[in-house]
Amino acid sequence: MTAHRFRSARRIPAALVALLVLGGAGLLLYDLAAVRADRPAMAWRRELAHRLEVHTPADLGVQAAGGVLALAGAVLLLLAFTPGVRRILMMRGPDQDGEPGAGPPLRAGIGRKDAAQVLRDRAMEVPGVRSARVRMGRSRVRVRATSHFRELDEVRADLDAVIAVGIEELGLVHPPRPRLRVRRRAD
Repeated sequence: MTAHRFRSARRIPAALVALLVLGGAGLLLYDLAAVRADRPAMAWRRELAHRLEVHTPADLGVQAAGGVLALAGAVLLLLAFTPGVRRILMMRGPDQDGEPGAGPPLRAGIGRKDAAQVLRDRAMEVPGVRSARVRMGRSRVRVRATSHFRELDEVRADLDAVIAVGIEELGLVHPPRPRLRVRRRAD
């Protein structure tokens, strides 16, 4: 079973709005064609056809309005089809840890800032680390640490081991690769 990212709740309303706009545009086009084909038209359709005769598609205002509406429709479709919760990292469930049938399928996630805070706390436990800053991405963890009394190579090796264990303990579906930078504090 593959774990899929969480999807934003906005996709259903965005898809409904896009379908309504598409349906309204199709109905408007049908009404315009019916009026142009000399079929009986309602008063509002005749008025609309008259306005459309006055304002042809060659008018700059009509082209600008069409471009804005097309752009709005494209944005709504993009929002409907893309996952919108990118700040949550997917975690493995119990059935993905090698225990099939352990219970109902669970979906868990952890926020990027929360995962970064966990890793920062782990980094601060390394002897010789005075301060640490962790930035968590989807595929990479950037750790910047400042050392003050141990050799940088020793601190870097310990920090690498601690961060690797911390990433494993987070239980992420796609564990990010760590990128460490350790430097001496400038006095």
